[in-house]
Amino acid sequence: VQLQASGGGSVQAGGSLRVSCTASGRTLSRYTTAWFRQAPGKEREFVANIRRSLSSSTTAYDDSVKGRFTISRDNAKNTVYLQMNSLKFEDTAVYYCGATERHVAGPMTRADDYSYWGQGTQVTVSS
Repeated sequence: VQLQASGGGSVQAGGSLRVSCTASGRTLSRYTTAWFRQAPGKEREFVANIRRSLSSSTTAYDDSVKGRFTISRDNAKNTVYLQMNSLKFEDTAVYYCGATERHVAGPMTRADDYSYWGQGTQVTVSS
């Protein structure tokens, strides 16, 4: 599966953005898909995931974004979204989407859990 991330941009603190991860080649609902982010000088960190349809499409979030970010999937568009509200300066990063067909026991919050990656999209929040 090929993943294309888009939708990043610049916004003031408190604002909103939505980033998209569109798949080609395969049906994304068969994959668990996640958003990670990487700020300059830091490691890639988990943001949110949505399980494959066979796993009831359950969602999980890092504590730092819980209540502000929402991950969702539109099967008709083969796209996973990350709606980001109440953005903070510390949300500034390159956002990457990853996907895997594998069923991995546990929360699937490690980058190594995912086999396919999009190219990343920059999100910049100014204070």
